[in-house]
Amino acid sequence: MILWIKRLIKVGLVAGISGFLIASLYCWHLTGRVEKRFSGRRWQIPSVIYSDTTLLYPGRNIHWPSLREKLTGIGYRESAGSPTKKGYYRPTSDGLEIYLNDLTVPGKIRYGFPAVLTFKRGTIASMARRDSGQEIPILELEPEVLMRYFGKEREIRQVVPIDEIPESLQHAVMSAEDSRFYTHHGIDPRGILRAVYTNLKHGAIRQGGSTLTQQLAKNYFLTPERTFTRKLNELFISLAIELKYEKEEILGIYLNEIYFGQKGSASVNGAGEAARFYFNKRVQDLTLAESATIAGLIKGPNLYSPYKNMERSRKRRNVVLASMQKNGWITEEERRAASEEPLTVAGFQAYSQKAPYFLDYVSSQLRELYPSTILTSLGFSIYTTLDTQVQKAAERALERGLSRLEKNNPKLRRNDPEKRLQGAIVVLQPRTGNILAMVGGRDYRVSQFNRATHAKRQPGSCFKPVVASVLLDQFTPSDLLSNEKTDYVVDGKTWTPKNFSEESEKQLSVRDMLRISSNRAAVDMLVRGGLKEALKKLEAFHFSTPVAPWPSMVLGASEVVPMDLARAYAVFASDGIQPFPLSLKDVVDENDELLVGRHMQIDSVLSPGEAFLITSMLEGTVKNGTGRSLARYGIDFPVAAKTGTTNNYRDAWFVGYTPDLLALVWVGFDNNNPIYATGGTAALPIWAELVSALPGYISGNAFSPPPDVVTVKVCRESGKRAAGLKCPDVYDEYFLESNTPDETCPIHGKASLWDRMGRGVKGLFN
Repeated sequence: MILWIKRLIKVGLVAGISGFLIASLYCWHLTGRVEKRFSGRRWQIPSVIYSDTTLLYPGRNIHWPSLREKLTGIGYRESAGSPTKKGYYRPTSDGLEIYLNDLTVPGKIRYGFPAVLTFKRGTIASMARRDSGQEIPILELEPEVLMRYFGKEREIRQVVPIDEIPESLQHAVMSAEDSRFYTHHGIDPRGILRAVYTNLKHGAIRQGGSTLTQQLAKNYFLTPERTFTRKLNELFISLAIELKYEKEEILGIYLNEIYFGQKGSASVNGAGEAARFYFNKRVQDLTLAESATIAGLIKGPNLYSPYKNMERSRKRRNVVLASMQKNGWITEEERRAASEEPLTVAGFQAYSQKAPYFLDYVSSQLRELYPSTILTSLGFSIYTTLDTQVQKAAERALERGLSRLEKNNPKLRRNDPEKRLQGAIVVLQPRTGNILAMVGGRDYRVSQFNRATHAKRQPGSCFKPVVASVLLDQFTPSDLLSNEKTDYVVDGKTWTPKNFSEESEKQLSVRDMLRISSNRAAVDMLVRGGLKEALKKLEAFHFSTPVAPWPSMVLGASEVVPMDLARAYAVFASDGIQPFPLSLKDVVDENDELLVGRHMQIDSVLSPGEAFLITSMLEGTVKNGTGRSLARYGIDFPVAAKTGTTNNYRDAWFVGYTPDLLALVWVGFDNNNPIYATGGTAALPIWAELVSALPGYISGNAFSPPPDVVTVKVCRESGKRAAGLKCPDVYDEYFLESNTPDETCPIHGKASLWDRMGRGVKGLFN
């Protein structure tokens, strides 16, 4: 019996020593695996595309509903009283109180502070710090998240160093999940015994008893199934982690790894992203109560989500607070105060891609710089020119406008979504080329084809100002053009341009040609000015499509891309300078180091005077020409614009600009079916609705003539310099200083007194 016991002890010792050696070797092997996994990039961080920031300054027009929408979009919440925390605002009887969030963008870091804005007659009258009263010349609101480049995991995460995570959150997490974290070595025997008892009692894995280290091992290295083999591996990996890393580093990795909930189809991982998702705060700014709320989520992120059940989340928070007091991390007074604090969360915003056509446009540029594996893993911050308020206004205006056209004309309705009436909008800052908005189609889900950047359509009369601009070295706005029926021989065939409506005038000035959009007078100008010379000069506009070498090209017979046409009109609005359309501004890495910085690129196309002459003539189309119906939509500020309609009504255009903003609207069918409407009836109302929704972007300033432009009194009948009082119909016309009319009116300059009196009386009745 004694011999048998001795043998049993010997076998047990050998087995124990062997088991210990095997376990040690296995742990040593796992240590290398853990080190390899943790020493490299620990997480795949999706790159984020942001909109532009929003500037507020005294004198800027303000539309409160739009500003409120903007504040909501970037996560601000309305407070009942004066805001005392970052990310809150309160509208007042004469303005706004706001506690700004921190702002970090390329080249700028601003820490949040309380501010007060006063409004007067629809503008910002003043801005000042609420704490010191110091006046503020300009405020910058944070950019909005437009898109994330997700990898396969679709995880949203902000990596935060452990020394930036507040102790209140660290203690809350340990109280909720592993209060003995700093005293065990990766495995808590008490927890294991408790779990073993529970699992044996139920005959299955019902309780984990896992430490933070075990949870980390499970998330990083193991599959989620509940088996004893997986549990054994979890224990060994936990020991390996504890052997290799300090407690603080393990806690830091855990707090950046753990799952905290769901934002649409993307998971919210890490304490940094949880703080942003639930409270719209940096993790450093969390209160004790907010830290306890986040810690309480780990046990069941969906079960205890305050977005799903506020009361259940509040009770779970208070359980965590009680545990924190029990463990000596907070006092009874702190627990009571935090437990009584109302649970207030940021408004839930599921992940959704905004401005999809614009983002496709930006993404195509990014793919030229980086492969998709970089964009989905290295956590770049990508800043763009998009203004979300302008984008939303453009999307709304296009959809409403197209629906209105379909409602008014049943011929335009289509049952097949892919064959429905389409449209495109481009909105630019004309002097910088910044793309503020881009709508490439009616519904991105139905069609991803970006009509704003890829559709090739005939521009119709919208091309007339472009051609006229390159002929201003030979013509002045008052020069007369033939408006009579004329035959031209083109490639051996006779071609006779027709006007949209028959005018009685046999001659029209260049100004009136653009005002009423006369086809015959436009062709006369091109033919007299020289087709070859005009084609050569048009190259400076950088159209991506060829311009046909025929006289009909002045009528918009050649196809253009909407973005190219918008860029051409930007020349008129910016003193003859053509900006390159800018959408991508800066790319910075996760350490805020600038990788790519793109800035304004410009080409000189026209002189400032030539650009102003076109602008002045296009103002005439709005005042009493083809664009005069703008006034019916409440557009009462200076606008230069042109309508465009193609043969058989296949395309409708409207391009209009102010000194501050340029917007292009196109309407048509992809298959070139007629839309039975003109630019003035189909595209113009959409433009008007868009611009009317953006009062903060329109200063109302008039277009000012540059130094190389002078004013001369001209006889309307002859188009020449007026002969004093002899001419009955005289008006002020703009001219290039280098090209003023030398000739005095030949019609009235030598007229007799009786002739002049007769013409004067006739003029009264006409």
